[in-house]
Amino acid sequence: MLAMRWIDPLGRKCVFGLTAAMLLTTAGCWSSDTSPPTASISTPGYGDVTAGSVPQRRPLNLHPTVQVRTSAGEFTVQLDAEHAPLSVDNFLAYVNAGQYDGTIFHQVYDGFIVLGGGYDANFSQRPTQPPVRNEAHNGLKNSRGSIAMARQLDCIDSATCQFFINLADNASLDFTGAQPDQYGYCVFGKIIKGMEVVDQIAKGQVHNTSQFENVPLQPVVIESVRCLP
Repeated sequence: MLAMRWIDPLGRKCVFGLTAAMLLTTAGCWSSDTSPPTASISTPGYGDVTAGSVPQRRPLNLHPTVQVRTSAGEFTVQLDAEHAPLSVDNFLAYVNAGQYDGTIFHQVYDGFIVLGGGYDANFSQRPTQPPVRNEAHNGLKNSRGSIAMARQLDCIDSATCQFFINLADNASLDFTGAQPDQYGYCVFGKIIKGMEVVDQIAKGQVHNTSQFENVPLQPVVIESVRCLP
């Protein structure tokens, strides 16, 4: 069993035992249910209209790609708005706001996950928007190379900006039931290029700090996250 330390918005330090089913992020809690999620990603506007023509709606890209440039190299993620529309919309909102630029992968567990998106190199926490509804019941699995939302163990709908990348097939993080410790972690995409970069990040030396366990000794900075054409 591993232990993960986090600090809540009131500044209280908490230490939890970490089984494969515990990933933590900032506070916030919404109600939960297992009904099909409702898409919230923005639909592109109508194309140019000529006189007498019928406006044609541009096709919605349900699988957009983003490039993540880090101090250790680049990798590309294909998002899945078909199965996780709320989570993709949430992630892209942070991307478009430049939220992830200058953040770090603040915890690394080789053979399990790398976790990032919430803190800068000085371990100052980035401000967040309200939590997004957990779509872990969407059928996507926490398989190697998938990207998922981090959340509090005891609150189903508490994910904000932090995400993790699975380094192995982590079935214990998948949805198995309606209780908080069963609901799992929502997968909303997968790495389609550069997984070797993530593996390299996972192999770096780590140490424990007053805030977190398994912090990379050499900070791995997310320099930019950009949508690809």
